[in-house]
Amino acid sequence: MGEGVSGRARIYDVFVIGGGVNGCGVARDAAGRGFSVGLAEKGDLAGGTSSKSTKLIHGGLRYLEMFEFRMVREALEERETLLNIAPHLVQPLRFILPVARGGRPAWILRLGLILYDHLGARKKLPGAATVDLRAAPEGRALRPDLGRAFSYWDCRVDDARLVVLNARDAADRGADILTRTEVVRAKAGDGVWRLDLRDGSAGAERTISARLVVNAAGPWAEAVLHNVVGATNPPRLRLVRGSHIVTKKLFEGDAAFLFQARDGRVVFAIPFQDDFTLIGTTDVDQREAPEKAEISADEKDYLCRAASAFLARGVTDSDVVWSFSGVRPLSDGGTQRAAKASRDYEIDATSVGGASLINLIGGKLTAYRRVAEQVVDRAAARLGPRGGAWTASEKLPGGDFPGGDLAGFERELAVSYPFLSAAAARRLARAYGTLALKLLGSARRREDLGRDFGMGLSEAEVEHLTRREWARTAEDVLWRRSKLGLRASAAQTAMLDAFLAGEGT
Repeated sequence: MGEGVSGRARIYDVFVIGGGVNGCGVARDAAGRGFSVGLAEKGDLAGGTSSKSTKLIHGGLRYLEMFEFRMVREALEERETLLNIAPHLVQPLRFILPVARGGRPAWILRLGLILYDHLGARKKLPGAATVDLRAAPEGRALRPDLGRAFSYWDCRVDDARLVVLNARDAADRGADILTRTEVVRAKAGDGVWRLDLRDGSAGAERTISARLVVNAAGPWAEAVLHNVVGATNPPRLRLVRGSHIVTKKLFEGDAAFLFQARDGRVVFAIPFQDDFTLIGTTDVDQREAPEKAEISADEKDYLCRAASAFLARGVTDSDVVWSFSGVRPLSDGGTQRAAKASRDYEIDATSVGGASLINLIGGKLTAYRRVAEQVVDRAAARLGPRGGAWTASEKLPGGDFPGGDLAGFERELAVSYPFLSAAAARRLARAYGTLALKLLGSARRREDLGRDFGMGLSEAEVEHLTRREWARTAEDVLWRRSKLGLRASAAQTAMLDAFLAGEGT
């Protein structure tokens, strides 16, 4: 259920526009409370901002300077929640924050970290500590004149997989997840929405009905209100582009770094996909349409210079193997620098023609579950209550291995399927959790998984992604359902595309 367009003629209780993390979070929560739910995404799930984050579940240490204490506290509380419900996707990550001349003084950093440790309900992660870079192994990655640092803990996440598994759970609970489906018109009357949907592949249109619509289109939320709903004076969003670069591996070890750039911003350097380093992010106003977002030469140069100012090894354009840019939709009116604009969220509930509309603007990846819960609370207030809030305690698909012990599950997977390399078992465990057992099934040798596309990608995994996770193209598989695109050759990508198009079967 939920893989394609439903043939049912009933009216949805809740229809969500947008298949990013907020939209899929709302669909999951609402379906689990017993509402009938539909979701339309004009492209692929997580095809926009939700797959282009810094891949962190964190409170946002720098937002303490902006006195965003409530937002940081909520995010830190959600960090603990996501560690519990998605232990395969969300893993602890230690950060090293060097004290640098011209940056924030050590006492300010220490005070901020003490506050950071105590604002949220920290249970699983260690607290902050002082680090002597001349003795600590992490110091070898940095310039020799950097002698002192602080360490603290946050978490990393595969952002696009977080989105997809929310959609998967929503579908398992009865939601219809319609990808490559655009909502082209929405008209309300007599307390009901009539929404015209267009299939992006076939071009066919059909009309569905819903009692309540949630606009979770992210950077396109304003366009949905203006072009789809027909609002004459929709709230104007500020679109801010955040760009990242991925380089060849720049340093050894499992710790990440947080650098204080010369302009007062902070830049992350994070171990990524074993053999790479992720560096980001920027804050630049996006003047063009969100789908045209791409890193500029100035942004790339900025990130290289910011990392080179701290790392023992300089970073140049030749080190960059991939870059990506996401657009954050902010409700800020543009009166502040992009870096200072609030990342908080707004939920606006209103009525059009007697039918309910909820607009969701802004928000951080980390807070998506809490935001979705608040949206569904508001929906329940308008539609009538069903079940209560539940997503804070229920595992996301694949997260139900004993005790949340990911390392133990990786070992179990390697023992059960001895033909898997340690790296392959690790990747599958962290992408799918216990769903990897269904994917691998009764295989006893690598050949039992079908065609080998290279990069450790098997036909069995591709079929799982198309049947259960809405993947249709090589880009869906290699860059959103995984990051195997970092290792794929042009020939391997072409072979996968041909297979998915039915040419290689």
